[in-house]
Amino acid sequence: MDLALTEEQQLIVDMVRRFVREEIVPLEADLDPDADELPAEDFDRLVEMVKNMGLYGLDTPPEYGGPEIDLVTRCLIAIECGQHRAGLYAPCYYVFGGARQAQLFEATAEQQDKYLYPMLDGKKKVFFALSEPSGGSDPARAIQTRAVRDGDDWILNGTKLWISGADRADYGLLFARTGGPGRGGVTAFIVETQWEGFNVRRAVHTLRSAKYANEIELTDLRVPHENILGQEGGGFAIANDRLMRQRIPYAAECIGIAVKANEMAVEYSKIRETFGAPLSERQGIQWMLVENEIDIRAMKWLTFDAACKADRGDPFRTESAIAKLQCSELSGKVVDRSMQIHGGLGVAKDLPLERWYREIRIRRIGEGPSEVQKHVIARDIIGSGLR
Repeated sequence: MDLALTEEQQLIVDMVRRFVREEIVPLEADLDPDADELPAEDFDRLVEMVKNMGLYGLDTPPEYGGPEIDLVTRCLIAIECGQHRAGLYAPCYYVFGGARQAQLFEATAEQQDKYLYPMLDGKKKVFFALSEPSGGSDPARAIQTRAVRDGDDWILNGTKLWISGADRADYGLLFARTGGPGRGGVTAFIVETQWEGFNVRRAVHTLRSAKYANEIELTDLRVPHENILGQEGGGFAIANDRLMRQRIPYAAECIGIAVKANEMAVEYSKIRETFGAPLSERQGIQWMLVENEIDIRAMKWLTFDAACKADRGDPFRTESAIAKLQCSELSGKVVDRSMQIHGGLGVAKDLPLERWYREIRIRRIGEGPSEVQKHVIARDIIGSGLR
């Protein structure tokens, strides 16, 4: 694996880095420390800038109007986009196009006209509903929401939990059990939020003080058969294939805040004096900075190894799981050490460190908890006999 950047990749990195530092970071001085949105006028202006850069819609395939960017370059961009206060939750406040429900690229032509293109144009908001109160780490077995065929429709009943943005969405992807236990019994449906029987029961608040997830209740929700995404019983495959790939830039975003946190810690250690000498001369501080540097290099190597294999078309399930596992774990340690070096200032909202500390803790659970990633890795190492 060659980690040397091409000339084009270096130009993109430099361009995105300038954009984050000159356009995004100055705006945050006037925002609430937990903000995840920009004022409309700033958002629209920055979106136009990103479009002129040719980088809008990073998750969108070229055939649907997105830039032709490989996964390695996508990760390089993710690292840069993570280096501001809201970088781990709302990288660049979604002016690069935000997260797309990539599963909709599997839709039929009719479904694409009705649901995909309005999402790509930014006219409609979409949610993704896989997890349930019974457990989100093993959706193939944990899904209890039932879908029963009724003529040309399906009747859905059940509850979904930890669903982001459902209360603000126009429609979404919802996974329900149409058959027996296991992966083959799960089907993906496109569900509109205004339909009778769809109810956002409550907001579920988490460590993100300004953000929350939703609990969704489905009561005799009638969904047309034509709103099945893919094939009946093929929902798990649709969800899993995309999630596995998405974990790689997800890992890269964790690297971004680690890089910035360490950069801040190094600079602070040089100017902060205790007992007549700067912190940078204290061996205890030096070792913390060394550990940060080692962890960051390890995260980069693992993430780009996974991205390279995915770009080549090689199997990358294990590499994706390792990257997600290590980056979500190690970046938390980097942020923690950086907070310690800053002392009391490290936990103050004057700096982004305390927000990153909260956000990165969630990353150890999102996109599959660390323990699930270990199970995936163990299954590939030991064999498919593990369930």
